[in-house]
Amino acid sequence: MPTAMTCPGSNNVTFTATNGATFVVECGIDRPGGDMGSQYANNFTECIQDCASTSGCLDVSFMNNYCYMKAYVNAPAPNSAVWGAKLLSAASGGGSSSVVSLTTSTSSSSPAYTTTTSMAAKVTTSSTSTSVSSTVSSTSPSVSGLPTGWSYKGCWVDNAHGRILVNNINNDAAMTIESCISACSSAGYTIAGIEYSTQCSCGNTVIQAGALAAQDSDCAMPCGGNSKEICGGPNRMSLYSNGTIKTLGVPVPQNDTSLPGSWQYVGCMTDGNNNNVRSLPWKLILSNNNTAETCLSQCSAFGYQYGGMEYGEECYCGDLVDLTTGGSVSAPESDCNMACPGNGSFVCGAGNRLSLYKWTGKPLYQWNYATGNAAGSYEYFVPGVVVPLITVPGKNGKITFVEKHGTSVFGNSTGAYELDPSLADDFTECWRTMTGIKTDVFCSAGLILPDVGARQINVGGWSADSLYGVRFYTPDGAPGVNSTNMWEEDVTSVGLQAPRWYPSAMMMANGSILIVGGEDGSNGVPTPSLELLPRAGPALYCEWLKESDPNNLYPYLTVLPSSGIFVAYWNQARILDPITLETRKMLPQIPGSVTEPLSGRTYPFEGTSVLLPQSAPYSDPLTILICGGSGPGIATALDNCVSIAPDAPNPTWTLERMPSKRVMSCMVALPDGTFLILNGAEQGVAGFGLANTPNLNAVLYDPAKPLGARMTIMANTTIARLYHSEAVLMDDGRVLVSGSDPQDPQFPEEMRVEVFNPPYYLNMNKATRLAFTLNNGIESYGYGDTITITITNGGVPARVTLLGAVASTHGNSMGQRTIFPEFSCSGATCTVTTPPNANVSPPGWFQMFVLDAQGVPSVARWVRIGGDPGGLGEWPEGAEFTRPGS
Repeated sequence: MPTAMTCPGSNNVTFTATNGATFVVECGIDRPGGDMGSQYANNFTECIQDCASTSGCLDVSFMNNYCYMKAYVNAPAPNSAVWGAKLLSAASGGGSSSVVSLTTSTSSSSPAYTTTTSMAAKVTTSSTSTSVSSTVSSTSPSVSGLPTGWSYKGCWVDNAHGRILVNNINNDAAMTIESCISACSSAGYTIAGIEYSTQCSCGNTVIQAGALAAQDSDCAMPCGGNSKEICGGPNRMSLYSNGTIKTLGVPVPQNDTSLPGSWQYVGCMTDGNNNNVRSLPWKLILSNNNTAETCLSQCSAFGYQYGGMEYGEECYCGDLVDLTTGGSVSAPESDCNMACPGNGSFVCGAGNRLSLYKWTGKPLYQWNYATGNAAGSYEYFVPGVVVPLITVPGKNGKITFVEKHGTSVFGNSTGAYELDPSLADDFTECWRTMTGIKTDVFCSAGLILPDVGARQINVGGWSADSLYGVRFYTPDGAPGVNSTNMWEEDVTSVGLQAPRWYPSAMMMANGSILIVGGEDGSNGVPTPSLELLPRAGPALYCEWLKESDPNNLYPYLTVLPSSGIFVAYWNQARILDPITLETRKMLPQIPGSVTEPLSGRTYPFEGTSVLLPQSAPYSDPLTILICGGSGPGIATALDNCVSIAPDAPNPTWTLERMPSKRVMSCMVALPDGTFLILNGAEQGVAGFGLANTPNLNAVLYDPAKPLGARMTIMANTTIARLYHSEAVLMDDGRVLVSGSDPQDPQFPEEMRVEVFNPPYYLNMNKATRLAFTLNNGIESYGYGDTITITITNGGVPARVTLLGAVASTHGNSMGQRTIFPEFSCSGATCTVTTPPNANVSPPGWFQMFVLDAQGVPSVARWVRIGGDPGGLGEWPEGAEFTRPGS
C-alpha cells in the first residue's frame, strides 16, 4: 500500500499511486483554474489516488475532506489550508490521466471516420450568447444510434479559460458517443461533449469563450468503450448537439441590476485560510442552477447577510463574523474564473476562491445585547431529587416533577415529587414525595384539565402498560401549606386505545382531550392515529402521521379562532376539522435550514413552539411561533424561528434568525408578552447521547418589536441543559429551569434546579409591586364574562395578562396561550372581560397577572375560563379516582 500522505510532514515528497502514476506533494499550494469538480475523500492519500485514476486529472487540492481535481497545472497560489499534489509522470501503460501520446492510426482498427481541417466557425468572446455555425466535412463521424436530430459539431478547445460545458456528469471507462449523448439527452441537455476517452459533459450553451480547435484531428482519443469511435482528447472535446450551438464569452462577476434584493458584489476572496475553516459555513450544492440570483436569494431568505459562490456549483451563506473567523482575504479577480452552471455568463468562484456578495439594504436581522438587569440572571434555586420528564405548575402554587424510571439519585424514588418554591431554603421541606404512578411516564404527554380541581393529567409512556397509561393528580395545599393528594392510576380501568410513546395532548374547544400520534414503544412502529379522552369512538387513522414517522413525535397542537385545529409536525403543518378531525387545509411546508429542507421542528429534531399573544378584541389572526430544531445527517441545529397565522387568507411562514443554533430548547411565555428561549444544544438531535455543544445562553423574544429585531441576547448559565430539560413559569414571574438527562459521559444527569430572573423581576420594587384579589374569591368564569378584582397594593394596572396553564416536556408547552383581555379600572376596582368563545380560548385554567407601567407583574392568581363543557370533573368512574366536579 502507498505511504499515507499528510501535511506539512509530506511536503515535497514524491507519492506513487497504486497504478504507478507519481505526484509531488505541495503543502500549502493551490493551483486555481482548470477545475474538473470536487468529490468527498476520506483523506489526502485517497484524494491523490482518485486523481491518479481519473482521466484528465493533472493536479489536486485537498481541503475539508473534499478533493478538487484540476485538468491542467496552473501557477501556484499559496494557501495554508490546502494540501496539493501535482502529477509528475503518468501511470505505466497509459492508465493514468496525464500525459498521453496521440497518434492517428490508419489500421483497420482506426476510428470509423476521417477528419478535415476545412472547418470555419464564427465565435465571439463576449459575455452574451452567440450562435456558432461550423462547416464540417462530409467525412465527419458517422455514428449510428444517435437520438433523432443529434449530430457532430466539431472538436472544441476545452479549458483555455475553464470547462466549456459546465456539467460533468459521467466518467466511464466504457464511454461511447452514444452513451454520452443518451445521458445528456435524458437529463434535458442539448449539448453533449466527450473528452479524454472517458469523460462526458453536458450543457445547453458552450461557455468560457469555447471555440473550435484549429483542426478537427486534435480530437483523436478512442472512446473507452469503443475504440472505433473518437472521444475528444487532452483539453479537446468532441461536441454533439440537437441544435445550433450557442457560446458565451469568458464569465465576469455579476454586479448589476439583475442581482436580487439589496445584494452587492464584494470581490474574489480566499476560502479555507484558517485551518480549513470555511469562510461562510452554510454550504449548498447547486450542480445545475447555481447563479448569484439563486444562491443569494436563498441566503437572504434565511437571514444571512453574506453569500457567495465557489467551484461553480457551490453556494455559501453566512455572516461577517464567519468571514473573520475563516480568515478570508481579497484575492485577484482573475482567481475567480469558474462559470456558474445556471448562467455561464457569470463567475461562480473557483477552487478555494469565493465570489463574495454582501447585503446592503435594511439589515435582515438586528440582535439586541442586554447588559446589567436588562439581561436577566440565572440563579441556583434548590437541589433536585429527580431529572423531570415533565414539569407542571399547579393551581396550588407548586410544581410537580414526574420522572422516567431510574433517573433519581435515590434508590427508593417513587418517580413523582412536588416542589414548593416558597420553601426553597429548606431542602427537606420544599420537596414532597408523591406516590400513585404505577407505570413509566417516559416520554408521555400532559395537560391541566378545566375541571374545578385543575387536575393534572399525564398520558402515554414507553413500554407495556405504560404506553396506555392515564394518570391524574388533583393539586391541594398552598404555598407553605402541606399538600396530601397523590397521583392516581389504574390502567385496567382507564387507558388509551392505542399505545403511545411521544404523543401530544390538547384541550379541544368542546372540552374533550385530543391525543395525537406516538409510537408503539421505544423506537417502535408508529401509532398513526388520533383519539379522544374520555373515549368517544375508535381511534382515527391518519396517513399523514404514518408517512412522517419517526420525525413527527410530540407534534404542536392548537385550537384556532376559526375553530380548526392546527397541527405542526416535522416540516409540515395542516388544519384539522374540529368535528371530523379530517384535514381541512394543508399549509405551506415549514422552512428548515438554508441547506436542508428536510430539517424538522418536532422530535427527534425537536424545536419549541408557543402562541403569540392574542389581544382584545381578538380580530387579528392567531400567530404560532416555532423556534429551533435540527435536521438529518450531520444534524446541525437550526438558527431560526418561523411563524405563521394559519387563519390568514394566504398563510405563509415568516423566518427570523436567532443569535445561535438551538435544538432541544424550551420557550416560556412571560407575563409581559415576551418569550424566553433557553436550554438545548447547537448540534445534534433529541435523544440519549445525540447532541453536543450546549447552548448556555438565554434569548428574549419580543413580538411587539419589528420583525428581524425581536431577539435580545440575555444572561448565560453554567449548566448544560440538554435532553429532558424543562422550563416553566412560576406564579411569582420567575422561570423554573430543571433537568438534563443526555446519558452522555460529557454531560451528567442534572439534578440542580435554577431560576431565571427576567429583567422585570430584577427591577421590581417589592414595596410597590402590584397585588390583587379576586372579588368574593370567585375563580370560575364563562366566556364574555366579567372578572372583578381589587388592587391591594401598588397603583393602577397598565395591563392584565392571562397565561394558559402548561405542562412542559420536550420543547412542547401543552396548554400555553397568552391573552391580553380588555379591562378597565375605577380606583382600586378593576373589571376584566374574559375571551368571547372557546375557539379564541379553549376551556381551562390561567395564571392571571396585573402589570404596572414598567411591565412588572403581580404574583399570579389562578382563574378558570370556559367551564368544563366535556364534564371531565365527573370522569373517570371508579373508587380509585378523585372526581373534583365540573
